[in-house]
Amino acid sequence: MATVPERGPRERMVFSAAQLIRREGVAAAGMREVAARARAPRGSLQHYFPGGKEQLVNEAVGWAGRYAGNRVARFLAALPDPTPSGLFAAMAGQWTEEYRTAGFAGGCPVAAATVDRAESAVSTREAAADAFSTWAGAVSRALVDMGVPVERAGALATLMISALEGAILVARAERDVRALTVVTEELGPLLDAAVSKGE
Repeated sequence: MATVPERGPRERMVFSAAQLIRREGVAAAGMREVAARARAPRGSLQHYFPGGKEQLVNEAVGWAGRYAGNRVARFLAALPDPTPSGLFAAMAGQWTEEYRTAGFAGGCPVAAATVDRAESAVSTREAAADAFSTWAGAVSRALVDMGVPVERAGALATLMISALEGAILVARAERDVRALTVVTEELGPLLDAAVSKGE
């Protein structure tokens, strides 16, 4: 069996920044904290991120968008009979499982960066918009593959991601997975009804 290559220092720093942002916001993702968490020499920060903290945050946000987009294929592969409702249930289920097993400390790093920096750092707002677009593109393509008409897939992908992000926020505030359960149950029939019967 092939071994998974270990992340290099740059990749570890981007990943570490994303983890700090998702738990404590952008302010917590200080360069020293990121370097320590990534087990990287502090001097390497300037080498890898000449744009400083803003570049690091933006790359962490981009990583999070790609990660979310890549998860879509993994969710679908795990479903015996992929449906739009099944995909959304898997997306929400990832968070339900995390909150039940590890507590409610973590959220989406893209959402956290948007809240913290959208008005103060144009590049971070743009990175967040690109990350959401990457994720929505993956969801939209998956919906089309399941028989949702192309003209509806993009809107439904936006609905799914928006509902999920809102439910994550409510779940963290309430310290309860109730909101994730509600959006899964309520959106499921609507999503499945969008599948073209001719498919």
